[in-house]
Amino acid sequence: MSINNQPQRNLFSDPSLWLLLFSNIITIFFATKEGWNLSTIMWIYWFQNITIGLFNFIRILQLKEFSTKGFKINGQPAQPTQGTKKFTAFFFLFHYGFFHFVYFIFLLTGTFTKSYGQSLNSIEFKYIFITALIFFINHLFSYFYNRPRDTKKQNIGSLMFYPYARIIPMHLTIILGSFFISALPFFLVLKTFSDAVMHIIEHKVLRKGEE
Repeated sequence: MSINNQPQRNLFSDPSLWLLLFSNIITIFFATKEGWNLSTIMWIYWFQNITIGLFNFIRILQLKEFSTKGFKINGQPAQPTQGTKKFTAFFFLFHYGFFHFVYFIFLLTGTFTKSYGQSLNSIEFKYIFITALIFFINHLFSYFYNRPRDTKKQNIGSLMFYPYARIIPMHLTIILGSFFISALPFFLVLKTFSDAVMHIIEHKVLRKGEE
């Protein structure tokens, strides 16, 4: 049966959710086993953010049916046209990209972690690459698995702002964890929970609201 004909799938039968949980569990395992510092963890989640933004940009461009309810451009109600879709996609790409460029500079200069005496030399680049790749594969699978439903019945405004709503609780959790380094694994578990909840909201709640 086509995926398109299964709009009411059981939540726990969603392999993209389980793969997301697995990706986070792998990160927690390595972080605990190898005693990662905060810099390494923040770099990993920076790469995850970039991956989330990339696929969200593609999702906006590939929308076939979408709503513009409550969405305005230059103070005017937006119309559900191809022009609106392209403008929204590239505006998101610029804004989200600039936000993460600034974030990148902070990470590169150690602004977030200098109080812990951490530097680029203390970062586990090998593990950053491995876990970033795992998260990329996770979001790539999620994109293709959910694409038949994600290309229709979406509110383009909600879709554009969703990545920000997803990464804010993720990083608040990590930053709070930085004040309790010994309890960082616990905060990584909370981050995993936040990640899963926002994934469900993205692919279940927001879509349901447009049906």
